[in-house]
Amino acid sequence: MTSTATRRHAAPRASFRDPDGLGYRPGPLGRLGVWVTHHRRLTAGVWLLLVVGLGAFAPKVEANLSGAGWQADGSESVAVRELATESFGGNASSAIQVVVHSTDGPVTEGRGQEVIDEVSALLGDEPRIADVIAPQPGASLSEDGSTAVVLAGAGADPNDMVRVADELKGELEALSGNGIEVNPTGASLLWSDFNEANLEAMLKSEMVSWPVTLAILVIAFGALVAAGLPLILTLAGLVASAGSLVLINELVPVSIWAMNFAMMFALALGIDYALFLVVRFRAARMGHHETPRQAIAETMDTAGKAVLLSGLTVLVSLSAVMLVPSPSFRSMAGGIMLAVVFVLAATLTLLPLVLFVLDHRINKLALKWVHTGEHRSARFAAWGERLWKHPVAFGLASLVVLLVLAAPVLGLRTAMPSIQVLPEEASARVGYDQVQEAFGDGAPGTLQVVADRTDAEASYDVLSSDAGIAGVMPAQPAADGSGLVLLQAVPTVDPSDPALGTTVDRLRADLPASALVGGAAVENLDLKAQLDESTPLVIGVVLALGFLLLLVALQAPLISLLGTLASLLSTAAAFGVARLVFQEGIGADLLGFESQGFLDAWAPVFFFAMIFAIAMDYTVFLLASAKEHYERSGDPREAMVGSLAHSGRVIFAAGAVMVAVFFTFALSGPLPPKEMGIVLGVAVLLDAFLVRLVLLPVMLRLSGRAAWWTPRWLTRVLPRITFSHG
Repeated sequence: MTSTATRRHAAPRASFRDPDGLGYRPGPLGRLGVWVTHHRRLTAGVWLLLVVGLGAFAPKVEANLSGAGWQADGSESVAVRELATESFGGNASSAIQVVVHSTDGPVTEGRGQEVIDEVSALLGDEPRIADVIAPQPGASLSEDGSTAVVLAGAGADPNDMVRVADELKGELEALSGNGIEVNPTGASLLWSDFNEANLEAMLKSEMVSWPVTLAILVIAFGALVAAGLPLILTLAGLVASAGSLVLINELVPVSIWAMNFAMMFALALGIDYALFLVVRFRAARMGHHETPRQAIAETMDTAGKAVLLSGLTVLVSLSAVMLVPSPSFRSMAGGIMLAVVFVLAATLTLLPLVLFVLDHRINKLALKWVHTGEHRSARFAAWGERLWKHPVAFGLASLVVLLVLAAPVLGLRTAMPSIQVLPEEASARVGYDQVQEAFGDGAPGTLQVVADRTDAEASYDVLSSDAGIAGVMPAQPAADGSGLVLLQAVPTVDPSDPALGTTVDRLRADLPASALVGGAAVENLDLKAQLDESTPLVIGVVLALGFLLLLVALQAPLISLLGTLASLLSTAAAFGVARLVFQEGIGADLLGFESQGFLDAWAPVFFFAMIFAIAMDYTVFLLASAKEHYERSGDPREAMVGSLAHSGRVIFAAGAVMVAVFFTFALSGPLPPKEMGIVLGVAVLLDAFLVRLVLLPVMLRLSGRAAWWTPRWLTRVLPRITFSHG
């Protein structure tokens, strides 16, 4: 194979201006890298303005971003909530319920009544709360008189009601004492308490993951300065994206989860990208003894191109989540995509500048092995040779492991999160349990039915005669003269019981045509139905777009198809493990969570897009390197072995970093971050170490030259993209 140094002295293919003495005409990304080195102050200034300007808004992320949005837009339950907010004093699913419980005598006497009055006054002073409804005998006052519920109607949208819950819950809980307990609950409090616990857990996980990540990078790079670059670059991208989300939230509500996911995903992905570029730059400077500018041009034309294509693949995969008609999903996907854009921009503009300026100083505080095996790893080359000699044995072994782990996915059950996602001491959970004990299992999931006044009696009869309903409250006429009535019905089962879905379906079929069924629990059911409907579409779009991007990048149909299908194996295996852990409860005590008996319904569609994005990230890294070697040599063996020798160590280190980042989230308090950490961590572990370093190279070996064959008609259609340098 011709070396870079040899090619540099070869006769140029055509005359061109070469003021930088590169010896060849670089590609678009190579020219970008060279441009950055000539405009150092401008590049640094723009990034300084971005980080400082947008970073000024970043501390407001926690307070400004919303916590709700978990709904199926256009669904019947959302229509009920909107009607209840407008016409029934805010008695909607987003209303706040304040549970006042007496441990000593009736709650409506003595100190208990004083507390109820104080609660009502406190709620009445909040302008975002509509009607405040005192406890009503037979409805919100328990039979034994020990538990009362003060209802604070929603006078604002669900996101603002979560903020109201944030602001008031401390004052409300402070009224407890002298045998009286005050616990605000309801959907708004649930999200408030969950977001609080989730944020605390995420920050704790970040604090653990950063030093672990730095340690892995130091081992991978052999130098502290080089290891710190990916973290600094990623931090710059995260600060800019956090500030951007705050500004976007002024126009469109953004879920706080968007920032939580963006922090984790961008950290892992940003380190991957920086790792790939830094390794290639050091190889060019230390291996080929090129000038700094030549090294930047080569790095950007090879590793930079792979990073750009990888980033586009990630963005395409996540964009498919936008097909789910739910504000929370769209804002989460949008938040991650924004963070990826900033990290990608920093990697392709700021990182080349830093590498150029630091040059050999990147190896400061180096370990003793820093000058050995900079780009081509002898160990991974030997591993490639072993796979070349025994492809069937290694391929079958990895395939069997993946299929065994994937098998449990066939019995995977999903449902919307239950109250168990909250810590036991959380106000919303304590109040939920008190309501359930005082008013029945289904009381926290009370159904709301809005109907025309003329259908009030018929609706009441259907509700009261249904076997799934424990009790129905009299119809409440609308206060705005709209001619509507609101009926509230308590189910016989807990809101997370699958039987509730059957009851709701039956009621929707039996109730008069004007009747709409809603309530917090029904909103969850409608969102799950929407997710079940959207998941196949999202998966299909992700697979199709992922394949097309690989096809454009590699210009080779067979290996693009195999690379796409291989990504499905690690994804299925990750969800198989998720079923064993979260549905069956294996390891629940070790990980410190209470099994719900199912996986949260949002996990399949959202995690699939994230896992596939990461899997394709590694696919692009490996196959771009293989294509580079094949373009130079035309030898399938050199393409397979060379790709492992040159990118295997980067994939291994990047995979280790991602696994460390994701698994730290498995140590978080609330259940959803644990699901995220376990599912993504297992997926990366399997994908990086079994699929990309074993199965995909075996596919290259078995397919030989056919892996890189392109029909003539396809060559004419696709844009020409090459990875060989010079």
